[in-house]
Amino acid sequence: MSKSTNNPTELGLSDEIMELNLGPQHPSTHGVLRLVLHLDGELVVSVEPVIGYLHTGVEKECETRSYHQVFTLVDRLDYLSGPAEEEAYASTVEKLMQIEVPERAQTIRLILLELARISSHLIWLGTSALELNMSSIFMYCFAEREKIMDLFEEVSGARMFPTFWRVGGIARDLNPGFEDHVKAFLKSFPSMWKDMDNLLTHNYVWNTRLKGIAVIDQEQCKQYMCTGPVIRGAGVAYDIRKVYPYLGYENYTFDVPVFPEGDAYARYMVRMEEMQQSASIIQQALAKLKPGPIIIDDRKVALPPRHELPRSMEAVIHQFKLVSEGMHPPVGEVYNCVESARGELGYYLVSDGSNKPYRLRVRSPSFPHVQVLRDILKGHMVADVVVAIASVDPILGDVDR
Repeated sequence: MSKSTNNPTELGLSDEIMELNLGPQHPSTHGVLRLVLHLDGELVVSVEPVIGYLHTGVEKECETRSYHQVFTLVDRLDYLSGPAEEEAYASTVEKLMQIEVPERAQTIRLILLELARISSHLIWLGTSALELNMSSIFMYCFAEREKIMDLFEEVSGARMFPTFWRVGGIARDLNPGFEDHVKAFLKSFPSMWKDMDNLLTHNYVWNTRLKGIAVIDQEQCKQYMCTGPVIRGAGVAYDIRKVYPYLGYENYTFDVPVFPEGDAYARYMVRMEEMQQSASIIQQALAKLKPGPIIIDDRKVALPPRHELPRSMEAVIHQFKLVSEGMHPPVGEVYNCVESARGELGYYLVSDGSNKPYRLRVRSPSFPHVQVLRDILKGHMVADVVVAIASVDPILGDVDR
């Protein structure tokens, strides 16, 4: 198993250091991530993360699209948690334009965001277990995640990329049966969660492979700007939903799970607890969901209702201008962030008054979590590398922007 020291001398390294490429085409690197490992036998001497194989260039692509067209690009960044990307981008534009989203739209957004958080954590849990040869858990998690994908499909027509957000609200109202379907999911989810907890939390193999592995302490979190379950797994209760509340999170009762050990097991415990907290938040949001508008009543930002078009020339003109040209936010710059399943997800936006972003920059949580692998893997065995990667849960679309 792993040794606690990173000192090559203390580790008794030989002169025969082997270079090994792990990835970019490897199922355990969670995408096209390449790690250049230098090994003394099976002992990791050094690690160099190499990124850039995805070549998305999304940030520059966004600067060539109108503000509404950007939605179809940003939810591909974190393809396991697209709603978080949409909320981060939409709320940044709304902050620039000083728009107040209607309460019903905020609550619906919040429900979808927490569903996406559970969905993302289920993928993380299933793939993490698969890498330790626990394939049945992978199947259980995917089966449960499919229920959430069905809910996204019901509300938006799409499963992984809902593209349901609009500046000032959401695309359309909920179907009549959506709330009951979410309640049915919330009724079945605790049983599935308990099964996973029984299978893993006190499992000897799971504990042995995760405890003491890939320790990230608070100082390293500070140096690399780690957020999300990584920093909460190091004992810091930093959660954007609590620190900078949005969508009315300050009106909900929920805890921020914190475990001080900083190892892969602590990050596992944080995400498991977060799934329970998300289910509780959704339950509270359903109770708060009241009838009302789902987008702002500003014809220069939101499309006019369809029933106005046959009777109002002004509505037709607004429709034509928005569809053909888009909106024109005021000149300025703004930064806004949300708490995605992986941590702080921020958008920095510069507007020159045109119908396209002059500059769009994404502060993604996965980027620092990939870079910190350089420090935390020294002195571990090769077999621990896949555990470490899984424990920080990177999405390479979130890294190669």
